Formats: sequence, C-alpha cells, structure tokens
Amino acid sequence: MSEDNVNALSFEFDRSNMFEPLLQADPSFREKWEVFREEYRSADELPLYLALSELARHLIQDLETGNTHRFEAIFDVVERWHINGDPYVKEAATVGLLEDLQNGRLHRKTCPEDFLPWLQPETLKWWTKVHEFWATGKPII
Repeated sequence: MSEDNVNALSFEFDRSNMFEPLLQADPSFREKWEVFREEYRSADELPLYLALSELARHLIQDLETGNTHRFEAIFDVVERWHINGDPYVKEAATVGLLEDLQNGRLHRKTCPEDFLPWLQPETLKWWTKVHEFWATGKPII
C-alpha cells in the first residue's frame, strides 16, 4: 500500500489524539503529561516517544507499588493504539512504550513479565516481537 493510500485511510488514533484516552484511563499521568507538553511547547511536533518512555517509567513505578487498579483500562488503550492507530501510533506504542516496559534496567522490584497479565492479544503479539528482537535479533516488522 502506498503512503498516499495509508494517509487516506481513517484511523481512530494519530499523533494529535493518541494521549487523550490514555489520560482518561490514567488521570495520575496527567501532571507528567502537562509538564512534558510545557517542556516541548516550542517544538514543531511533540516528541511523543519521550512521553511514552515517561509513561513506561510511570507504569513500572505503579507496578512496584502495587498501584495497578487502572492497568486494565490503560492496556485497553494500548491495545486500541495497536489496532486502530495510524502507522506512527502503532510503531510508537511498540517501540516507545513496550520496549521501555521490557527494559530490565528500569525495573528494581519487578520484572517486565509482570505486565503480561494486562496485555491483550495484539499488544502481546508486539510485546513478543520486541522480546524476540532483543533476544535473537529477529526484526520486529
């Protein structure tokens, strides 16, 4: 499919709106999101991969403290990003979020696999691809 055809398709999520449902699912991330937006307010486009990295750290901290009551709703949004996002959103959800959630250096009292109970089918597929990439070098795409 050509890039023009991809751009002509209708997607539920793109760069402009991908964080709206996440902030509804996890209001505790809003303050960090607002600080991020303020920090990059002069940028032509927000570096959303950095925001997703911050989200990963936030979720890891919540996991460490047992504050997981919002995880079902949060990972429902992540699943929707993977299914209904434009190509940027899908890639960002995988490389920006899932890859950081799997980064063992970010975990102190937990391990990446502790997130598995909340991963839905499409997200789990991409989680596995990221894991295989780091374990064997197998390309993600």
